[in-house]
Amino acid sequence: MLEYTPDTITDAVLQQMEQTPDARLKQIMAAAVRHLHDFAREVRLTPSEWLFGVQFLTKVGQMCSPDRQEFILLSDTLGLSTLVNLMHDTTATEAATHTSLLGPFFRENAPALAYGEQIARNDPGDEIVLWGRVTDVEGRPLRNAQVAIWQTSSEGAYDLQIDPSKPNFRGVFHTDDAGRYLARTVRPLGYFIPLDGPVADMIRAQHRHGKRPAHIHFLIGATGYRELVTALYLAGDEHLEDDVVFGASADLVVQERKDDPDCPIPGARSIHFDFTLSRASEADKLTGRVGADPSQILAPA
Repeated sequence: MLEYTPDTITDAVLQQMEQTPDARLKQIMAAAVRHLHDFAREVRLTPSEWLFGVQFLTKVGQMCSPDRQEFILLSDTLGLSTLVNLMHDTTATEAATHTSLLGPFFRENAPALAYGEQIARNDPGDEIVLWGRVTDVEGRPLRNAQVAIWQTSSEGAYDLQIDPSKPNFRGVFHTDDAGRYLARTVRPLGYFIPLDGPVADMIRAQHRHGKRPAHIHFLIGATGYRELVTALYLAGDEHLEDDVVFGASADLVVQERKDDPDCPIPGARSIHFDFTLSRASEADKLTGRVGADPSQILAPA
């Protein structure tokens, strides 16, 4: 019989996993075991602390539903989502618009809207026009590119938090022959992450504020090009520098303008931003996006 010690248990586990036929699974699990064991040894994890961690992760799982993804929220607030996103960016074939987090409130099958239509219904907030172009890195327009947009209400809540059965503050548009997109919305509000779950308990225990700056999400795709997951952050928000999920970046901060002479809707308050997509590679078919519709994560495999 083997005699396990704090120094030998790791090698014993790795030896049992040695015959894993999937090479990538073997690599990931071996690294996970090594790092988890090193972590436990470094902090000298006690049984009560280990059990507290098990209970915390159990509560995170129990909080997940077709309309809420607490595990993605946990990943976001630990900076893991941004780290994976940043590493994914380095695999792009060309330098294009920077990515940002998909977040836990994305949903597939958002309403298809006409060019220039309003995505916010029954919201008294100030209307803003979103406009610009989608091009390749050489500046050539990408016609019929799909532009999905979603955000909070003017009071800082997503439709999934208000009434999941009624999609709102989101829509899917397509660019015209010149690569132009045009949408109407309302000015979003910065917000606290959901405060009724275990992730919020963790944030409070760490004395973090738990707020995100005001932003508007975009998911843009065109045939032959790498899908772009990004967001635009409104200038002047007090939490641009300390976003609780580490999503904001300087090159994605936008200024709302009034009476922009180039705005397609004269006299409107507007935000102008041109998006650039890089060409797709074979690797893009395998890596996927960082995040998903909460309902798809819970769907049977």
